[in-house]
Amino acid sequence: MIAKVIVDVPSRQTDRPFDYEVPQEWTGWVEVGSRVGVPFGGRVVQGFVVSLAEWADVDRSKLKAVAELLDHTPPLSPDLIELAQWISDKYCCPLTIALQAMIPAALKGKAETTVTLSEDAVKAEHTLLSLAGGWVDYIRHNGGTVRMTSLQERYPADAASVKAAIRDGLLLARVSIRDRMAVRKVLTVFPPVDREAALEALNLIPSRAVKQREVLQYMMKRGEPAAMQVVVEEVPTTASTVRTLADKGFITLGEVEHDRDPYAGRDFTRTSPLPLTEGQRAVYQKIEASVDAGDPRVFLLHGVTGSGKTEVYLQAIQHCLELGRQAIVLVPEISLTPQMVERFKGRFGNAVAVLHSRLSNGERYDEWRKIRERRAQVAVGARSAIFAPFERIGLIIIDEEHESSYKQEESPKYHARDVAVRRARQHHATVVLGSATPSLESYAAATHPGTASASSADFSAAAAKEDHSEASDASESFRDKRDTGRISGLLPMPDRVGGRPMPPVRLVDMREELREGNRSMFSRQLHEQLQNRLDRGEQSVLLLNRRGYSTFVMCRSCGYTALCPHCDISLTYHQKSRALRCHYCGHAEAAPSKCPTCESEHIRFFGTGTQKVEEELSKLFPGIRVIRMDVDTTTEKGSHEKWLTLFGERKADVLLGTQMVAKGLDFPYVTLVGVIAADTSLHLPDFRAAEKTFQLLTQVAGRAGRHELPGEVIVQTYNPEHYAIITAQQHDYSAFIAHELEHRRFMSYPPFCRLILVTLSHEQLPLLISVGEKLSTRLREMTNDSGLSGTAGESRSFIDILGPVASPIPRMKDRYRFQCMIKYRGNVDAVGMLKQAIHGLSGKLGQPPVLISVDVDPQMIL
Repeated sequence: MIAKVIVDVPSRQTDRPFDYEVPQEWTGWVEVGSRVGVPFGGRVVQGFVVSLAEWADVDRSKLKAVAELLDHTPPLSPDLIELAQWISDKYCCPLTIALQAMIPAALKGKAETTVTLSEDAVKAEHTLLSLAGGWVDYIRHNGGTVRMTSLQERYPADAASVKAAIRDGLLLARVSIRDRMAVRKVLTVFPPVDREAALEALNLIPSRAVKQREVLQYMMKRGEPAAMQVVVEEVPTTASTVRTLADKGFITLGEVEHDRDPYAGRDFTRTSPLPLTEGQRAVYQKIEASVDAGDPRVFLLHGVTGSGKTEVYLQAIQHCLELGRQAIVLVPEISLTPQMVERFKGRFGNAVAVLHSRLSNGERYDEWRKIRERRAQVAVGARSAIFAPFERIGLIIIDEEHESSYKQEESPKYHARDVAVRRARQHHATVVLGSATPSLESYAAATHPGTASASSADFSAAAAKEDHSEASDASESFRDKRDTGRISGLLPMPDRVGGRPMPPVRLVDMREELREGNRSMFSRQLHEQLQNRLDRGEQSVLLLNRRGYSTFVMCRSCGYTALCPHCDISLTYHQKSRALRCHYCGHAEAAPSKCPTCESEHIRFFGTGTQKVEEELSKLFPGIRVIRMDVDTTTEKGSHEKWLTLFGERKADVLLGTQMVAKGLDFPYVTLVGVIAADTSLHLPDFRAAEKTFQLLTQVAGRAGRHELPGEVIVQTYNPEHYAIITAQQHDYSAFIAHELEHRRFMSYPPFCRLILVTLSHEQLPLLISVGEKLSTRLREMTNDSGLSGTAGESRSFIDILGPVASPIPRMKDRYRFQCMIKYRGNVDAVGMLKQAIHGLSGKLGQPPVLISVDVDPQMIL
């Protein structure tokens, strides 16, 4: 049998299956999706079996054999292998990178060399001893086999003698692939099987062995296995006492697999389904009917904040489980709060596995194993949870579907929304996209059923309502043959549960505040309302989407600005550490006391970050209790849960933070939401800036007044006339959509076309420019030859090549950056064309030193 293997070498030159012969004894074990160790380029590397065949693409006599089988149960199912191929094709990335994204980090194996004493070495012990001293004994005392790294660490001066022993055949070196983490096993104490014999044993234990008697009595009373550590702590006693009792045969010891449960020790109060409102029931019934029918349908659930979307999710999942199928729930990383986990664990208990980046690698691995071993039927997590190894998916829910964090910014640069639609099609499952502020692509697709694709990359068709017939002279090779899903329609939930009103939003023009002499970061209205909440014992949430203390440091004498030496961007001042930090590459340096250029002492910190707001609150409101949540305060494991639990227990008056406080929070005593600077993201060089501003303001406003107490929102802005801010004040999504779509249509931005961002980077600027020009020239030649060249204003299918130009951040981590933008519309395969152009570039220049990053449907243009 021949295994077609994708090797773990992320290069475009090796991005194809290689043939390996499967040893006869493994033919029943090697399957599609198995991980194997294979010889490649003089070393052993990890690979994935993507297909099996009885034939090879090369002369069979030249084939190498699979060196080792890493799993008896393949970590990837055939449908995930197929999905990885789709991701590779769609997002222009090597297949091995797509495959690696689907497995936990613990399974991303690494090569490891072991050395073993050969038979000749055992027979000729005197010869070995003449070569060197202690390392021979070390190998012998470890069963004759040790890891090479251990040998090198213990005996660094003996490299020559070790190499000589390998060369002479006295030591055998073997390279194998080892996982980065193993299944956790815990030494466990088992109670006596025969209770009567145990009672007799108590009489046999000497009276002076008090602790042995106590251990035996404890295990008899317990009647079930317990970890050694538990027994030692509960009795209390020592491990040697327990082992002595086991040696006498009164109890038994053994290693037992034990999950690294991130929620061990947590008691989740079980909840029951709540009565649905009329609006909730109408939505639930449509989802239920789709799940029953096994249709790969996609719904957009447009529900205002507080409308009860989560309860609809929970009851739809319950119905899915009753049918014997599984469910995946995706939430943005910043929304994956303890509150969110508690809702699902409280309803479904141990049937829920949680997957997100704040877990350790071991915890993620064990949660993944729970799914693969069918001990969990619901996966809740961030974007990578879409790859949960379920076999019968019935429902996929993507909450806050508009969130840009569903788009991965490193290769493979997939969008979880697109992958969810593709995977649902494989399993005949239903997809529910939920949001109070849906993305323009989703909304445009949902309001044009039958013509719009559920893939964000194909939403332009619905919104543009343009002629999608191909250019008559378009080349067949660049037709778009992707199989995409369709959005079946819009499921509206326009009312809050219980008829609660949306909180009133007041805009404060900070220009007017400045004219009237208020130079504080707090407007008079916000200051007054904060004091009112403190007096009434209620809570407030303050949003400032900028961490740190000050956003830049400048000398008022000469104009010097502190910049990162590795990136073309200003450094941010962090007061606690009194350091300047780059939020892109991590560079840090001490804050200057005087200007490095002119030595003036007029060095000043400009702008406002969350640290500065926290300090100002303490000055203005003595005794105020503030919890600050941003990247700087939530790096430690469990920090999110700690801060939110304290706030939920009303041990703080104000929750201050970046966008992580805007979503997924539900606290009954929060009656005031304040937005310090609504304009933070409004003027970024990004065509989605207005959309992101509207979404963020709407989401954070929804944190107020969710229960019995009425809420209020105060938004401070220097642009009170901007349509994104005005429509957010009015909670008017339809008005915002109408205005924004008109703007996008005029500028020919998505959803009226599609984009591919190609970023090139190198340390040498002239070489970078040269390669960028070659790439763009080649792309223009190909579009001209295919009859697809054109501009965004034309109605037919077209491809327009823009650039190369310097990126908005032109240098990062000491590498200059240029970018090309590909705009296209209609039934054309722009990704295939780009792949061909890059391949041609490699052919002319050999292995290009310029790094080329491809982002299909980019969410960030920076």
